[in-house]
Amino acid sequence: RVYTPAVVAIALLTAIIPSLVTGEWHKWVYTAMTFLVISCPCALVISVPLSFFGGIGCASKQGVLVKGSNYLEALSHAEIVVMDKTGTLTEGKFHVTQQNAVGISEAEQLELAALAESASNHPIGQSLREAYGKELDTSRVQDIQESAGHGVSALVDGKKVLAGNAAYLQEAGLEPLVPRQTGTAVHVAVDGVYAGYLLIADVVKPHSAAAIKGLKQAGVRKTVMLTGDAEPVAKAVSAELGLDEYHAGLLPGDKVDQIETLLAAKQPKENLAFVGDGINDAPVLSRADVGIAMGALGSDAAIEAADVVLMDDDPAKIALAMRIARRTLRIVYQNIVFALAIKFACLVLGALGLASMWTAIFADVGVMVLAVLNATRALYTKDLAKKNVQ
Repeated sequence: RVYTPAVVAIALLTAIIPSLVTGEWHKWVYTAMTFLVISCPCALVISVPLSFFGGIGCASKQGVLVKGSNYLEALSHAEIVVMDKTGTLTEGKFHVTQQNAVGISEAEQLELAALAESASNHPIGQSLREAYGKELDTSRVQDIQESAGHGVSALVDGKKVLAGNAAYLQEAGLEPLVPRQTGTAVHVAVDGVYAGYLLIADVVKPHSAAAIKGLKQAGVRKTVMLTGDAEPVAKAVSAELGLDEYHAGLLPGDKVDQIETLLAAKQPKENLAFVGDGINDAPVLSRADVGIAMGALGSDAAIEAADVVLMDDDPAKIALAMRIARRTLRIVYQNIVFALAIKFACLVLGALGLASMWTAIFADVGVMVLAVLNATRALYTKDLAKKNVQ
């Protein structure tokens, strides 16, 4: 919109004005044509997209799917990384580590909780069914109602069973016990009578600590964890991984509010990246500057809403993706500066009639070839992969 009209106007002036003064039309028309050839922006038009394509290809080789060059550029400016806990920093595979049954046997408590959670896709529900270890007779279960972030209620053998967090049972007018050990407590009530709790623990992924360290080395200013788990669980995981900040006991809507707060507090040129895996994370992934989803464990909704997908659910790949993005941007800037510097120098010589057509061809095709060769470096991953392993 600006460049093309400007160089065409300069070429016309170069052809007409000196020719009217000197009468040497052939010389100055040739000079104007040389000027136009020099001004062709092939190096920029071809090498810049190729650099981004190279960066996207480099990331793909490492198991990181970037959905567009604009997301790669946004990722390069990410200074704040916010992560969900379950399935992102932890395995997302819960195990029942302790039972405290009140008024019923532990076997009956586990059976009722597993039946109530029989239709739930949440990892906690899956862990209860796995702990039960038997085939569930779903015909015994009716009227299942799930409250996102709280728990479920169902009629099991005609009895109303509640299974959820402490707040869920408090809403029903019950006073659940406080577990002494760290973990996620699933409290159970039968026909309005408190029946104890099952303590469920998640396992931190082997590479999560290295991932947080890698983010710091990559220049991330703040790492934040958002979770719906209780305060003791979130505090323990945050301390183990060395996170800068955490927020516990959050519902899906609360996570969006936390993202809004962090977005309002960030600096103008900073971007915020959110990493999640669940269907409840889709609104947060959409709201963040860069949404990153876990591709293997993550839900279809999270993958659809995300800008970047980690195909093997390894959180250490976040830092690797950021290094690839920043390296790609450096190559893009190198090509822009190199192409414009050569173009400007040759344009000045061309306007003065000091550049031949061979100079023009070099300024157009030669600079383009050199810029394209430089762009291919974005595909090179050896050094980046070594840093990621370290």
